[in-house]
Amino acid sequence: MSCGDPHETDCREVLAEVYLYLDLECEQERRTLIRHHLDECGPCLREYGIEQEVKALVARCCGNESAPDELRERLRVRLTELVVFETAESRELAD
Repeated sequence: MSCGDPHETDCREVLAEVYLYLDLECEQERRTLIRHHLDECGPCLREYGIEQEVKALVARCCGNESAPDELRERLRVRLTELVVFETAESRELAD
């Protein structure tokens, strides 16, 4: 259940990935799933709209500058390492 109605994807899961969706940084299959959810879920669609406006405001204030591809890739790799490390660490703590 999410937003009071059954959905294939939980609202929390969709909203956690809104920026990835906006930045086209998730797989096409995931984008399709999120888009389908947004089409059906008014509260999530409103939240998506707010996030979209915030992103547009930041872009206007930053002159629509984007990070160099090298930097984006280094950050993506580093974040992946942190997530993997955190997951491995969490498993050790659980044992």
